[in-house]
Amino acid sequence: MKQILWNLSPLLLSDDDPQLEKKKKTVERESNNFIRKWGKRSDYLKSPLTLKQALDDYERWSRLYGPDGDAGYYLWLRRSQEQNNASLRAKFNTIDYFSRKIANDMQFFHLRIAKLPARKQKVFLNHPELRIYRHFLERIFAEARYLLSEPEEKIMNLKSSTSYSNWVRMTSSFLAKEERKVLLDDGTREEKSFSEILSLMNSRKKRARDTAARAFNEILASYADVAEAEMNAVLENKKVDDDIRNISRPDLSRHISDDIDTEVVDALIESVSGRFSLSRRYYAFKARLLKVRQLQYHERNVEYGNISGNFTFPFSLKLIRKVLKKLDGKFLDIMDGFIKNGQFDVYPRKGKTGGAFCAHHLISHPTYILLNHTDRLNDVLTLAHEVGHGINNELIREKQHALDFGTPTSTAEVASTFMEDFVLEEILTEADDDLKLAIMVKKLNDDVSTIFRQIACYRFEQDLHRVFREKGYLSKEEIGGLFRKNMAAYMGESVAQSPGSENWWIYWSHIRSFFYVYSYASGLLISKSLQRSAKENPLFIGKVKEFLAAGLSESPKIIFRRMGVDIANKAFWDHGLNEVERLLDETVALARKLGKLR
Repeated sequence: MKQILWNLSPLLLSDDDPQLEKKKKTVERESNNFIRKWGKRSDYLKSPLTLKQALDDYERWSRLYGPDGDAGYYLWLRRSQEQNNASLRAKFNTIDYFSRKIANDMQFFHLRIAKLPARKQKVFLNHPELRIYRHFLERIFAEARYLLSEPEEKIMNLKSSTSYSNWVRMTSSFLAKEERKVLLDDGTREEKSFSEILSLMNSRKKRARDTAARAFNEILASYADVAEAEMNAVLENKKVDDDIRNISRPDLSRHISDDIDTEVVDALIESVSGRFSLSRRYYAFKARLLKVRQLQYHERNVEYGNISGNFTFPFSLKLIRKVLKKLDGKFLDIMDGFIKNGQFDVYPRKGKTGGAFCAHHLISHPTYILLNHTDRLNDVLTLAHEVGHGINNELIREKQHALDFGTPTSTAEVASTFMEDFVLEEILTEADDDLKLAIMVKKLNDDVSTIFRQIACYRFEQDLHRVFREKGYLSKEEIGGLFRKNMAAYMGESVAQSPGSENWWIYWSHIRSFFYVYSYASGLLISKSLQRSAKENPLFIGKVKEFLAAGLSESPKIIFRRMGVDIANKAFWDHGLNEVERLLDETVALARKLGKLR
């Protein structure tokens, strides 16, 4: 199998390229130039025209250098290719420290603008010379009332490791080191790592997945006391931070940083929670398909049917190119550019990071896509997903400046799921009924996990923070009880809350990135609404491109308002959920047609 690797020469020629140190010095010089020019001045806080000059300088720094420049991006990418390379790890750690110092030194600019009085903010936001930076300023001003002084912000940054990061890393590192002897699909027993055991719980062989579940639950139970201490520590740290900043509700800081209105997230939570009957119905249907009265907690993701097919990387590229060409020629041109310029690292190998990602850094840097392609259906969908992210990056790069380069967390998964779902539909057109049923069940499973499970998790987080703030400390049993309550709410009676499942919060890393999980649901539901509109009217793809190119230039609420949509209205999210219900109805009908529901 020929390796297809990244061409990183636009950044550096090799790990030992002497340009690495030179580029670091350039970043340091340009950062210090900005600090010397603006660090002791206050005129840009009074004059819109002077602020425009300062923002132009800051945009140039953000576009060409940032806190680590080409060298930081190169070493981050290389570290993902060779995680066990000690030399690379050392170089990365060095530049990570280097970049954090520069970021701290540069934060004065952001903080001083944030501290402008409300009257002056209004003047600056309405000044025609500052129109290009209007939403960048709006984002800063939205945070302003919760920011502290410059010395206090530095203290908050410095304490984050001891009061948060070190606790979280402790639990995850303990789990990662664990191994147990488990039963494999072929009937043999073998020592497997924690992540491998997690994967084995989806085995088609019941004895294998049950053995894996027992081992998994045993590991979690052995660290329940540790995780209890960790969770209470990070909950208390979050409460202290919120109290110091006078933040009124635990999830508000997430909404501000994600550029999303709280009323929008509340509407999403209300809409999905009000339709938990859909996810319960899905699990009841799946239990019937698998001919069991009740799915065990660890069995909810077991695949139905036989999804065969040899989705080689060349075949996957051909398939995705066909779909992109139908959607829009611009999408195809962008993907062809990725192929031509060596922006894929395709196959798994020892030391390479697992999973997949689409990476971007500065607006002047190339997009790079990492895969671990093994010719399965999941791999072609993953490729489509990451290409969607890449297309999103390139559309933004063409239309926006460096300070608006990126996507809000709330909409980050829209482009990726949009492309992925259209590719899946193309695959379904070539499938016979049995394969189609298996793929549709898999798609439903993914949708339920992405939408309903994540919103149930968000509600669990809300309970967790609320009860902690009422009581001051939560036992592992109390945390487990809250977890089970919220998982049962979306799963229903067709999924057993099996013994041990009360501890599954221990390994769920997302609840440590407080209230992040709503974005999976929001991204997919927005994508489903856009997909439906594009199918009804092919010309709507122009609106999709406008949305994807907007980047951070407007809040999602405003972008959609320009498209005639109110995402703070519960009805918007219901439209996306209707698409899930439609797929469930079609899948149940197909299963009945094939005589699978007796």
